[in-house]
Amino acid sequence: MMGRECPKCELVFNIKPGTGLKGEDLPCHCAYCGHIAPHNQFFTKAQIEYAKSVAVRQVTDKLHRQLKRLEFSHPPRGPLGIGISLKVTTRPYPIRYYGERELETEVVCDQCTLLYSIYGAFAFCPDCGSHNSFTILTKNLELADKMLALAAGVSRDLADQLIGDALENVVSGFDGFGRELCRVAAPKATNPAEAEDVRFQNLTGARTRVQKLFSIDMTTLVAANEWEFACRCFQKRHLLAHKMGVVDEDYLQATNDRAAVVGRKIQISPEDVKRLCAAMRQLGEKLVRLVMPQPKASTPLNTHVTSKENHATDN
Repeated sequence: MMGRECPKCELVFNIKPGTGLKGEDLPCHCAYCGHIAPHNQFFTKAQIEYAKSVAVRQVTDKLHRQLKRLEFSHPPRGPLGIGISLKVTTRPYPIRYYGERELETEVVCDQCTLLYSIYGAFAFCPDCGSHNSFTILTKNLELADKMLALAAGVSRDLADQLIGDALENVVSGFDGFGRELCRVAAPKATNPAEAEDVRFQNLTGARTRVQKLFSIDMTTLVAANEWEFACRCFQKRHLLAHKMGVVDEDYLQATNDRAAVVGRKIQISPEDVKRLCAAMRQLGEKLVRLVMPQPKASTPLNTHVTSKENHATDN
């Protein structure tokens, strides 16, 4: 991994040379703020200090060699026995070696296959500029599938817990995805400040705000029965998180779930979670296409920096 530091937000991310886009004068995108500039503007402070120390070492070594040529020694002579000599002693200038940071999350871009690592979870691809929000959502949905697979081979009480956890994971994953999507797309919203605070734990409320901010009706992105089913599942997750899974009047009014009984535990099946995963994947994919700004990575930059210096991903 090779470290990169954004000249704008000064945050560090890593890229894997040899992966991602191939070509001349391709720009680098900050994984966090999306700032675009040539690769030679994304050197980390440690890399710059290392390069400076190598340059100073080369200059001082050459100077030392030249000074060594001036050495001489004249033994004592004459009645006073006076001698004179010049000896040059040097100490090499220290090289400021460094190691690249190990960051929290490794990501493979599903658009250009660049391998990069970041702090946090969401980021722009440093090569093609695409955002990884849908990739992270997909990983959360896949994790829910794995939890359901585990639930199939354990006792009833543990299976119920795993199924409930899988449902909560789908909802929290979509909530995080939706928030990040609106944050990144905030500049194109009718109210950018409000767009950065949209929550998706309640689909009905999220639909109202997304429609107001981006003129997109989320109910049109999936079948009507799937939307209603998803809203019901999100309300079930609310019961699990705040009511120990026990049905209350608010749940009945919000969902009109005829199978639920006040005071009894809500029923959640593995099939429900799988169906919700499919609906959230479809909804998320369509939201990304409609809301997310398109990356600007295909246009080379006109720079005079050599490819070895400017294109870490071309090595």
